[in-house]
Amino acid sequence: MNAIAEAIIAEPARDGLARPLRDLRLSVIDQCNFRCTYCMPREVFDSNYRFLQASERLSFEQMLKLVRAFVALGVEKVRITGGEPLLRRGLETFIERLAAITTLRGAPLDIALTTNGSLLAARARGLRDAGLSRVTVSLDALDDAIFRRMSDVDMPVARILDGIEKAQAVGLAPVKVNAVIERGVNDSQILPLVRQFMNSDIAVRFIEFMDVGGAAGWSNSTVLTARDMRAIVESEFPLIAVDDSDGSATSVNYRIANGQGTVGFIASVSQPFCGKCSRARVSADGQLYTCLFATQGADLKPWLGETTSSEQLIDAINTRWHTRDDHYSELNADRRRSGQRKTWPTVRMSLVGG
Repeated sequence: MNAIAEAIIAEPARDGLARPLRDLRLSVIDQCNFRCTYCMPREVFDSNYRFLQASERLSFEQMLKLVRAFVALGVEKVRITGGEPLLRRGLETFIERLAAITTLRGAPLDIALTTNGSLLAARARGLRDAGLSRVTVSLDALDDAIFRRMSDVDMPVARILDGIEKAQAVGLAPVKVNAVIERGVNDSQILPLVRQFMNSDIAVRFIEFMDVGGAAGWSNSTVLTARDMRAIVESEFPLIAVDDSDGSATSVNYRIANGQGTVGFIASVSQPFCGKCSRARVSADGQLYTCLFATQGADLKPWLGETTSSEQLIDAINTRWHTRDDHYSELNADRRRSGQRKTWPTVRMSLVGG
């Protein structure tokens, strides 16, 4: 191991704004079986859309080399994303190999997965047995009509709820449910979602509608702020603030006073949290993105071949992270508040994950 890698073991990599590298979001596939209107609208992602071919995606062997390099730089959590990651064949075997990796502190690697839940019921036990730590399920509505309209697929909500139940039953805990809320579209679903999970150990998190990826129809008028969402919840359920120790967490969490559930709010538009962002994102084709609002990535594939050493890969990632100064949400807060639409082509969400 070279001098840079040895130094990193004592001090995790930090970017140009002194933010540590702690979390890796790894997209394993850019395809999805949903066509959510805010992520992969069908008018863009139709039958003629060209997704990555299998030969264009990183192999699991390349991804393992990649994860080990990120762990050497201080990463402690890996979140597997997509697209819909459960569409990638052999995922359980990949997770099993990931689970053998330990962090710089000697702890097991924290492995999470984000899914739309449609394939989760049949896979939950296998994922847990492979070493998956926890799962987050995207569910924007309990009402079938609203759910079908937002996901643009003919699938009942009951199928997603079954996946959540199975995940909880096999011990993929904590299970989290994420709901992207659009004003006038599914804001009526906030209270039903809280009621659905309030007497369980499942955390429900409400996310402000962001102007990223496929959200071509975004405008300030479509954003229901976290403050307003919290007011809706508190109109029926008193909330008690939770003192979270994770300084890089994106969600501000509350405990329901008369239940055992947790409700969180992610104010990514109204209260940007760029200053504590510790996340790197790698797309299914090996591009490193240091911000969800990035317009281009850094290609890591040249360092993922068998003839390239792990130390060279570590150096390449460290160099890119060291020059990172992204804080797009903070810089564009005034533009968003004025109601201006997105004017630059951010990387598509299905390629890099959320």
